[in-house]
Amino acid sequence: QVQLLESGGGLVQAGDSLRLSCVASGRTSNYIVMGWFRQAPGKEREFVAGIRRSSLTTKYADSVKGRFTISRDNMKNTMRLQMNSLKPEDTAVYYCAASNNWGPLPITDSGYEFWGQGTQVTVPS
Repeated sequence: QVQLLESGGGLVQAGDSLRLSCVASGRTSNYIVMGWFRQAPGKEREFVAGIRRSSLTTKYADSVKGRFTISRDNMKNTMRLQMNSLKPEDTAVYYCAASNNWGPLPITDSGYEFWGQGTQVTVPS
């Protein structure tokens, strides 16, 4: 049974930083792609960032480019999302996802088979 557990969410002020972590029950090296998605109230879940197993390929949503950094440590079965210069529009539940998709790094939730339960990030306006 694959389990992904997110942590690190919280309430921060605009301009602050947060680091989200996702720990996998198995080895993260088993997952070809891992990613972060988010869902704000009343909105569809959207892609935030993704990373391949080798960490050589990453992809970001335009809205977070230059502010967020995705990384993974396969030895520690962990993926992280460093979020800097947070804005109120970053407020959402953030989900960790994993995939064994060998194709182009997926940026839609249908491209990921495994999901965590989510962690809330709140940036008041």
